Amino acid sequence: MLFTGLEHTALASPEPKRLAQWYVDTLGFRINHEYDGNFFVKAPDGAMLEIIPSQGNAPETAMRTPGIRHIAVSVSDFDAGQEDLKGKGVKFLGEPLNLKGNRLLFFADADGNILHLISRPQPLP
Repeated sequence: MLFTGLEHTALASPEPKRLAQWYVDTLGFRINHEYDGNFFVKAPDGAMLEIIPSQGNAPETAMRTPGIRHIAVSVSDFDAGQEDLKGKGVKFLGEPLNLKGNRLLFFADADGNILHLISRPQPLP
C-alpha cells in the first residue's frame, strides 16, 4: 500500500508554545519535537499534532462551516475524562451526547479549536 495513514495534523496558533503546553497539561500529550517555533505534540497512542505559528486573523467558524471542524480525542473512561477536563477548567461546548452507543463531549482547546472526547463501545470497521 502506497499511502499508509495520517502522520500528523497541523494547527496554526498565535502562540504555538502555549498551545502545545495546553495539550501537555490538559490531555497528557508530550512535546516530542520542536523547531523554529513549531511544536509537535504526541498523544499516548502515537497520534500527533503539529502546532505552527499563525499569520493573520482567524476566520469565524462554527461546527459545520467548511474545513476541519474538530479533533476527536479517545478516552479509556468517558466519565473520568469528563471530570478531569472539568477540573482543569476546560470550556465545554454543550452537554455530553450518546449517539448509537458512542459517547461524545465537545470542548475547546486554549485557542478555541474544537475537540471532542469520544468513547466507542466498539471500534469502527
